[in-house]
Amino acid sequence: MTAMIKNTLLIGLLGFIFFQCVGKDNNGQVALLDENSQEAQKLYLQYCSSCHGSTVEAFADRVWKHGKSATDIFQSIKKGYPNDGMPAFEGSLSEEQIHGLVDYIQTAITNIERYGIEDEVIESDTFKTELLTFSLDTIASGVGVPWGIGFLPDNELLITNRSGRLYRIDANGNKIEIGGVPDVHSSGQGGLLDVVIHPNFEANNWVYFAYSGIKRENGRTLSATTVSRCRLIGDQLTESKLVFEALPYADSRIHYGSRMVFDDQGYLYITAGDRGDTYGNPQNLKRGGGKIHRIRDDGSIPEDNPFYHIANAMKSIYSYGHRNPQGLTLNPFTNELWSTEHGPRGGDEINIIKSGANYGWPVITYGINYNGTIITDKTEQEGMEQPLHYWTPSIAPTNLAFVNSDKYGDWKGSLLVGSLRYRYLNRSVLVDNQVVGEELLVKNIGRLREVKMGPDGYIYIGVETGYVFRLMPIDGSDS
Repeated sequence: MTAMIKNTLLIGLLGFIFFQCVGKDNNGQVALLDENSQEAQKLYLQYCSSCHGSTVEAFADRVWKHGKSATDIFQSIKKGYPNDGMPAFEGSLSEEQIHGLVDYIQTAITNIERYGIEDEVIESDTFKTELLTFSLDTIASGVGVPWGIGFLPDNELLITNRSGRLYRIDANGNKIEIGGVPDVHSSGQGGLLDVVIHPNFEANNWVYFAYSGIKRENGRTLSATTVSRCRLIGDQLTESKLVFEALPYADSRIHYGSRMVFDDQGYLYITAGDRGDTYGNPQNLKRGGGKIHRIRDDGSIPEDNPFYHIANAMKSIYSYGHRNPQGLTLNPFTNELWSTEHGPRGGDEINIIKSGANYGWPVITYGINYNGTIITDKTEQEGMEQPLHYWTPSIAPTNLAFVNSDKYGDWKGSLLVGSLRYRYLNRSVLVDNQVVGEELLVKNIGRLREVKMGPDGYIYIGVETGYVFRLMPIDGSDS
């Protein structure tokens, strides 16, 4: 790996130093945080960090849709923008506390701009872990937010960029942009999301895309979790067919879910987040949000789906009561369907998905609202599934993969999960479907969006710095 992640780690480190330790005095000089700033820092870490990062660096280069003045930021915190995933904090924080947060955030932005760093290269690409040492091999760079990775024959990859672009990485490492991508609503958490390759691709050239589909009605822009099947011919997608929509379309730009996986019978499973409609979607079998769905490869629905014969139920539903499941895979050792799910503040989950099961959101949860209010006092209820494992505080889990290759020695059988919030790869040690230990790998690499096992037996990860890496074990490491 050369030219690893440029300034990501360095900005994160300096962000930590400046945002946790310093502020500015009246002359604009660096000074230790005063008592008010320390209080604002605590509030930020308590209420804001789960979405915006613990070091505030995400604010430095973001597009401020609602304005970046002190008045604009104050209004955003106080009143919120629910369709964008920003809750209102006026019931949890006083105006004085909100003003303190505004000053803290603006000081953070000023510090980043003032102490800006030119792009730099991280020299070391070697990571020593409990059981082995590995390096990062750069497979692709400059791919924006690499949300999904699909493996083509002949050692080629497809990589989705959330902005709506699709890239093929050929066997020589060349990056080719693919045309004919479905129209996506690239806004908020939406865009071009997951990609999976049909199990019989070499015969039919079918590729499936999960994305935020877009509709415009009466001057409103609406979106929904959507899946299309396309035929990949050369560097062009053709014969696009819509095979799934998690109805209804809505104003919200959050919680699309959008992970997909084929099972060994050729059924396609699709995760659909609750779209921020906590009380309207997950427990309502008439709606597609907050569910995991099961369809055939042509979009038709298997008649043995658990709610197929239930009047008015959406026939594609396989399980329900989900918040925002952004990880989905088949356990290669048991053939069970496993998923990761974003909780609110706390309560991120790993679940084994069962036909017809209710996973409880929002009736039961181990998390609370982002603004600190209580969602429910229940963490369990008869008829609702308990998570196999949960994280509090939230790590913001993304996709997951089981290590099923002998290339990684004693890692075999471990479960890997990406973390957006803390920017690392989580390795969970499993015994009888229970997490008995965890190891944090490649810490501070960046928001880790995708993790998959490749057909070559290697682990691949996608990081929101625009990189896709392959984890390469180093000969002679302990394993």
